[in-house]
Amino acid sequence: MKKISISLFLLLLYLSGYGQKVGLVFSGGGAKGLAHIGVLKALEENHIPIDYIVGTSMGGVVGSLYAAGYSPAQIEHMAVSSNFQDWVNGKYRSDYSYFFQKKPENPSVIALKLEIDSGFQARFRSTLVNDVPLNFGFIELYTQASAKAKNNFNNLFVPFRCVVADVFSQKVIDVDHGSLVEAVRGTVTVPMIFRPIKVDGRYVFDGGLYDNFPVDIMKQDFKPDFIIGSNVSSKTFTDYPKDNDDKLMGRLLVYMFLSKSDSTTIGKNGIYIQPNLAGYSTTNFAPVAAMIKAGYDATIADMPRIKAAISRRSDTTELDKRRQEFQKADGEVIFKNIIVNGVDFQQKRYVERMFRKFDNEPITLSDIKDSYYRLVTNDNFETVYPRIVYHPTNNTYDFEIDVKSSKNFKVDVGGLVSSRPISSAYLGLQYDYVNRNAFTLGANFYSGRFYESVQGTLRSDFPNRLPFYLEGEFTYNNWDYFDTNDISVQKTSPVYVQQTDRKIALKAGVPVANNGKIEVLAAYINTGDDYSPNNTYQNGDTLDISRFSGFKTSIAFEKNLLNRKQYPNKGNSYYVGLQFFNGTESYLQGNILRIGPLPEVDAKRQWLVAKISNENYFLTTNNLSLGYRLEGVISNKPLFKTYEESILTAPTFYPIQDSRTLILPNFRAQSYSAGGLISVLTLRKNLEWRSEGYLFIPIQGIVRSGLQDASYTNILGSNKIAASTGFVYQSFVGPISLSFNYYDDDQQRYGIMFHAGFLIFNKRALE
Repeated sequence: MKKISISLFLLLLYLSGYGQKVGLVFSGGGAKGLAHIGVLKALEENHIPIDYIVGTSMGGVVGSLYAAGYSPAQIEHMAVSSNFQDWVNGKYRSDYSYFFQKKPENPSVIALKLEIDSGFQARFRSTLVNDVPLNFGFIELYTQASAKAKNNFNNLFVPFRCVVADVFSQKVIDVDHGSLVEAVRGTVTVPMIFRPIKVDGRYVFDGGLYDNFPVDIMKQDFKPDFIIGSNVSSKTFTDYPKDNDDKLMGRLLVYMFLSKSDSTTIGKNGIYIQPNLAGYSTTNFAPVAAMIKAGYDATIADMPRIKAAISRRSDTTELDKRRQEFQKADGEVIFKNIIVNGVDFQQKRYVERMFRKFDNEPITLSDIKDSYYRLVTNDNFETVYPRIVYHPTNNTYDFEIDVKSSKNFKVDVGGLVSSRPISSAYLGLQYDYVNRNAFTLGANFYSGRFYESVQGTLRSDFPNRLPFYLEGEFTYNNWDYFDTNDISVQKTSPVYVQQTDRKIALKAGVPVANNGKIEVLAAYINTGDDYSPNNTYQNGDTLDISRFSGFKTSIAFEKNLLNRKQYPNKGNSYYVGLQFFNGTESYLQGNILRIGPLPEVDAKRQWLVAKISNENYFLTTNNLSLGYRLEGVISNKPLFKTYEESILTAPTFYPIQDSRTLILPNFRAQSYSAGGLISVLTLRKNLEWRSEGYLFIPIQGIVRSGLQDASYTNILGSNKIAASTGFVYQSFVGPISLSFNYYDDDQQRYGIMFHAGFLIFNKRALE
């Protein structure tokens, strides 16, 4: 009997351990929630079973990934990736900036969107972080797991609960079904950081608002035998903020949304783990590896107690087999319907056409992603929230998107302040209208002593499967190079030149990949140059006048992955173009040379120009970027009547930031090759030391012959160099730069230049 009793006791003990269910609870805590990944790693390595998971906020993200079948190693790999940093910072790769839809760069520093019908009221962004990459990132991570579970969170790889907060009813919502994507997106919606979304028809926010350590949900829904609770939040700072302590006060927003986490709620049948995260911020997601290690170390320290309390062990082979089986896709996600909400009928048709492929072709998740980023970079729409609707009854998917039409009137304000007399003001106006197609009416104005310009455009975008646009453009430019007292500039000869050009153009373009486009153009152009033939001028002098009127056609491929519109330090750009000019040159001599009047000259001119350029930053680290820029031009452009006009109409290499504000005859040639190296050293946040050096090789240069005539130099004529070094501060009003520049040119040798704002101008007619 004694032996039987001992055997029964051991059998009951074994059965008790075998049936022991373990629940894992993860708290919120912002970036500190990454420590939960270390907790998962330690538990799996020590074969501790995880039967249920409940999480809130960042704990909900980590817990949901595990519940969706991702291993701790896979979750860690995601967290240390650049994609994760993009999600939490609201950035997305330039591959998805969709260059085809971007308007030409301009020097604006402030943009206001207004609604004409509501009295020109300005719209300001109400959230701090762009949720575009996060929203689609969650779709890619969770869609198939949610479908595998038939939208029932009990059927996930590990049964899961996600905690969100309904701030209108001030209630905690325990989400146990529906879209896993939306449940997780809801639990990280910190008010004023991310925009709210609807879950089951209710606007929800971060679950940490009302229940930041949801042990109660674990007990209520799963009733486990043992609970492991990992808490990374704290309601107290070790140091009370001092006066103007921006570092601590800056975290106040997230801090105030984290409710108190009570460790005693776990009870006697549980283990409470609190990783040592002193010195880490709830808003700084950069030290991912260190925070994961803190969670791992804290769990390993408590492992003897955990093993003593939990006699059951998980089998690694069996766990991996179950995980692989759960992650095995039932087939590619194919979408049956595209559902657009929030816009009128015609705008709905416009959006639908962006997502639909050719008739009867399946729409894949990859297709949806490309079209989604096309839409979010479209000026005509805002509040673009994607949703995958899974129908368990017939195992089909719909793609649903909530769209709000953007304010239809945009005002851009900007300009340039410089130590040289090239300062200017900029105003841009844009009106958008979406019907079956999208229409954009634009105008911009530059005003300054050196440069004045007016441009008007009308563009229509057609969102077919192969989208294209048609655009009409009128541009007037006026450049006044008349000699002025430049500050800190060494010149050996003055400049007496005034240039104007006009262009009326029709353009059409199609996208090539996400950041490229092919554009064809047909235009009527008229250029005018008034100049001194010998760089002298006195009151009463009459300048020589040269004009060119004719037609221009071109085709160009352009791709831009640079991270900034001026002074980039990452990415690359390409341009390949072919232009044909056909027109008439007119010349009227002034009285400066006083060699007797020459007859007015009219001459037919035709020529081709082929150009290729590439700027690439091939090495980028945290503090250093190295790049190069290459450019080549081949043309059969004829010499014009005078040397000055031949120079002023020749293809031009603009090596450094202020090159477009100078004539620089030594960097102009009918055909040339050029290239150089760029170094950008980051000294501190937003402050860079930028150095550039270039070599210009005129393959067919132009030299003066006699008083006014022009002739060609020998093939591979005299090489020239240009260089610049200085500091650039990337401010909210654009770059602020102080640089020392050198040109191997008589027009300018050495110069110290300061400027605040962008050195960006409308394109010339001959460019």
